[in-house]
Amino acid sequence: MTPSTLPAWFRQGSGCRLTSGETDWDREDLVGASLEVADRLRAEGLVVGDRVGWIGLNDVWMIAALLACARAGMVLVPLNWRLAPEELAWIAADADLRLVFRGAGVAAPRAWLPQSVALVPADLSDIELEALGGPQIGAGEEQAEAPLLLVYTSGTSGRPKGVILTQSAVVANIRNAIGLFGLTPDDHVLTVLPMFHVGGLCIQTLPTLCAGGWVTLLPRFEPAAFFEALARDRPSLTLLVPAVMRALVQSQGWPGADLSCLRAVGAGSSEVPADMIEAFQSRGVPVQQVYGATEAGPIAIAQSIAEAWAAAGSIGRPICEARVVAPDGTPLPPGATGEIELRGPNLLSGYWGQEPAATSAEGWFRTGDVGHFDADGRWWFTDRLGNVIVSGGENIYPAEVERVLATAPGVLEGAVCGRPDLKWGEVPVAVVVPGPGFDAAAVLSHFEGKLARFKKPRDVVAVASLPRNALGKVVLAELRALAGGCRATGGC
Repeated sequence: MTPSTLPAWFRQGSGCRLTSGETDWDREDLVGASLEVADRLRAEGLVVGDRVGWIGLNDVWMIAALLACARAGMVLVPLNWRLAPEELAWIAADADLRLVFRGAGVAAPRAWLPQSVALVPADLSDIELEALGGPQIGAGEEQAEAPLLLVYTSGTSGRPKGVILTQSAVVANIRNAIGLFGLTPDDHVLTVLPMFHVGGLCIQTLPTLCAGGWVTLLPRFEPAAFFEALARDRPSLTLLVPAVMRALVQSQGWPGADLSCLRAVGAGSSEVPADMIEAFQSRGVPVQQVYGATEAGPIAIAQSIAEAWAAAGSIGRPICEARVVAPDGTPLPPGATGEIELRGPNLLSGYWGQEPAATSAEGWFRTGDVGHFDADGRWWFTDRLGNVIVSGGENIYPAEVERVLATAPGVLEGAVCGRPDLKWGEVPVAVVVPGPGFDAAAVLSHFEGKLARFKKPRDVVAVASLPRNALGKVVLAELRALAGGCRATGGC
């Protein structure tokens, strides 16, 4: 019988290995560490349903914290350490965090964390269980339909949205991933993407551990560290995003790297450019494209290894239910282009504190992405229904950037869109109507400390007026054309 909760996987399973730096845990070590974390949470006065933040580089203790929350009926909130203090403060308040675990390598959270929220070192290895006080937590508080992860993803309204994933949704994604990648106890996954995103955490990392395999965590992505781990550990799988793939291909270590240990490379977050697919597949490594969303846990449509070789430009076949619909919601036939909708047990239960419901009455989730499927059942991604910018694997919503742009000195009005970029895929650009005292450099400086670095506009384009339609809405296609033209920050 398939386990219905995350701790049940580790009680019923056998094996698994988790390593990072000098730390080398087996299943018993991981379960023991999760008990330490769970007891620390109880000792701090947390109860079922409380939200627990985790901020830090990739670390074995984040997995222990997740397993502890699953055991204790609490909710883990992974925090993106790349965000600005103002953004983190907003998330901490919105989620009503009770405690935050701080891992290594990140700035002190007290700059944005209220004093009322407990701040605890993530590594509890030097703390004795008996010293924590309070009762130990057993399996009684595990609830398959209770929230386990609260993951914040930028919203089109300009404020982040908290995606609620239950234990059953996480478990459904684990089952899907094990089947997709054919994971077994013999597999060794190298995790280089940040685990504060569900991609880095849930596409290969958790599923491999639940399958009894070995996961090696790199604190963060660096080409040299990747190639060193590749040569030392000989992993069978890894997950990348297009910007990371390009960084590897363009690095000095690429020509001499031995990729023969890799059965495949998973790739997601945005459409993988054809030249990146060719770069890996010419070296004998198929690129399995994974399409999804945080709201899908995240796997929704993906390629098997066979599909990766047979149809390199496709995003694969549905892992959960998927359909393409017209603007009025009517399902469309093969070959017709429309919005992609998803349904299944891996989907979110809702957005934190927000209405209306995240899915339709029939359970369908609108992705906001446009695509189609062909007569053979293969799916193809066309474009984004909205104007989200995907830069280096990070989603940037213009409304969030425009909110800050509107307060910049010398800007009468402005809008933000993406400009194609070879390295990052896209970068945000501000198109503005200048007013008295306008200075492009000052506009760019205005974003310091207000948004994460990757969200800040790379350029400012000054125009006489913004392109608008008859309803007064900015025309995105024309805005993008302007963003690619003359730059106020340095010529054309």
